[in-house]
This record gives sequence, structure tokens and C-alpha cells, in this order.
Amino acid sequence: MEVWISLDNVNGSAEPSEFDKFAPERAPPSPGAGTSCCRRPAPPGEGSKACKMSSVKRLVYAVIHFLREQSQLDTFTSDEQESLEVAIQCLETVFKISLEDTHLAAPQHLIEMFTNSFHKNDLLPLSDPLPEDVEKADQLKDEGNNHMKEENYGAAVDCYTRAIELDPNNAVYYCNRAAAQSKLSKYNEAIKDCKRAIAIDPKYSKAYGRMGLALTSMNKYEEAITSYQKALDLDPANDSYKSNLKIAEQKLRDMSSPTGTGLSFDMASLINNPAFISMAASLMQNPQVQQLMSGMMSNAIGGPAAGVGGLTDLSSLIHAGQQFAQQIQQQNPELIEQLRNHVRSRSFSGSTEEHS
Repeated sequence: MEVWISLDNVNGSAEPSEFDKFAPERAPPSPGAGTSCCRRPAPPGEGSKACKMSSVKRLVYAVIHFLREQSQLDTFTSDEQESLEVAIQCLETVFKISLEDTHLAAPQHLIEMFTNSFHKNDLLPLSDPLPEDVEKADQLKDEGNNHMKEENYGAAVDCYTRAIELDPNNAVYYCNRAAAQSKLSKYNEAIKDCKRAIAIDPKYSKAYGRMGLALTSMNKYEEAITSYQKALDLDPANDSYKSNLKIAEQKLRDMSSPTGTGLSFDMASLINNPAFISMAASLMQNPQVQQLMSGMMSNAIGGPAAGVGGLTDLSSLIHAGQQFAQQIQQQNPELIEQLRNHVRSRSFSGSTEEHS
């Protein structure tokens, strides 16, 4: 008896499944013959079988990846871990794949695909997690929060992900993982997590606020403003949302201004930011920056427009700073982008917020 896994949706629609979306593109059938996934002419029926097997291998790869993760957890005894290893080896042998075949990997984790499929198709609701799983998930969340305080963001993501696996209907875990993803500059992933949190709890203001931070970091100011406004609708007294909303609105105005350079920010906050001071000190060790500074200062002091006072007055100093920024922007835009990214990651008031 031939056994294979159907990838059609339960409701019978033609919409592709999570795995079909990432399967190789199928070529149109030639008259009287089937086609393989590699677009080579094939005998009737062989093309669909090859495509079917490719999708099955992707599914098995996801299962192997999941089992490998589980085998490394402390929750299993040595005998249970050994059993998982045997299961992995059996699957690898039967389907002739291994974890090194990374081209078979799907963009989403197996647990997330499972969870999203239930929510997407309105199937039977997920059963409530066991009490011990809820307790363990909460412990993992606390571990993740501690990693966030220590700026160990990769470890925080891992903790929140494991918490989600144990209790996938807790919006807090997705929202906290979004904060960690933003710290790693993975803004698209952060936005996805915020949307998952909102899908679980539509009145979760913090998820809207963190989504606004991620959108602002991607220069999507209009969308960020919408997120902050929604956050404020749910939590009108939150000063962080108010402040970040003003920042996004100002950035949108700067971007729309014909004379805007895109370099405007709060100088007082910038100068008092330890991270910026450290970054600036490192930047000034760059020979190219030193050369630009030397040339600019020589022109400003010795040039015909320098005057008697040189750089002693404030307006000249400001003008010199503007010249410096413009020269770096023109000659080495990468340095400006580094500066923007560094300031962006530290300038939002939400960056120091407590995690749930």
C-alpha cells in the first residue's frame, strides 16, 4: 500500500500549504507527459511523484530538526534522549537525508507551522498546555528576561522560543521575543512576533508599541505612527508610547522636508548616551575619519571665511559640524549608516522598558 502525506488544505482549497510554498516550482505539463520538479520531461505521473517526495523530505527534515532540538533538552532522561537519536537515525536512513541538507529547511519552525496552521484554518482549538508545561514556560520567560538585561539577545530568543513551544497561546512570549529580535536588528521577525501576540490578545498594547519600534527602525514611519496610536488607544497614559510617537512623527516630517538631511536627532540624549560615546571614540580611530577631520579643520581655520575668531563662536562650530557630516555622507555613506543604526537602536525610549 502506498502511503504519502497530502499537502492539500483540510478545507479542500487550492491554497498552498506551508511546505508547498517552498517546494520547487512546477513546470507546465507537456502534451501527453508528466513533468518532474526539475522541469525535465518525465513519464506520466512521475513528475507529481517527484514533487510529492520533495515536499515529504522537507517535512521529514523539519521533524528531524525538531527531534534534534528536543534530544538536547534537560527534560529527558539519557535513555529517552538515546531513543530520540535512534528515531532521528531511522528517519535519516529511510528518507536518505540529514541535517546537513539545509536546502530542505523551511523558514518556520515545525511548532510554528503547526500552530499557524491551526489558527489559519480555524481547526479544532489547541488544547491547553499541561500545568507543568505552563510553569516551565514561565521559567524560560524569566530566563529570557535575564538574558535581555545582560544584553545576551540570542540566548533570550532561544528561551522565549522554547517557552512558546510549551505554551504557544501566550502572547507575552511572542512579544518578548519580538523585543529580542529587534535588538538583533531582525525587525521583520520582530514584527511577525508582534502580530502573533496581537492575534492572541488584540488588546495587548505593548505588542503594538514594540511593533512601532521595529517599524521605525525600518524607516516605515507611517506604519509606526499607526502602531503607536493604537498602543496609546489601549494605554493612553503610557509616556513611552507618546515619546516614540513624537519621534516617528518628527522622522516622517524630516523625511518629507526638501531640506531634510535625515540626520536630525536629540543632541542632548546623543551626547549623554554611553553607547554613542564608545562608538564615537572607536569611529575617531578610523584613519579616513581622521583625514576628513584634519582637512575640514584646516579649511575652517585657515580659509578666507574663517575670520579672526576662527572656530571660537558657536555658529562656526555648528557650521563645521554640518560640514563634517556632509563630507562623511558624500565620501563614506557607510559610516553615516553605522551611526544611524547605532543611534536608532538606543534612541527609542522603549529600549529600556521592562519585560513582562
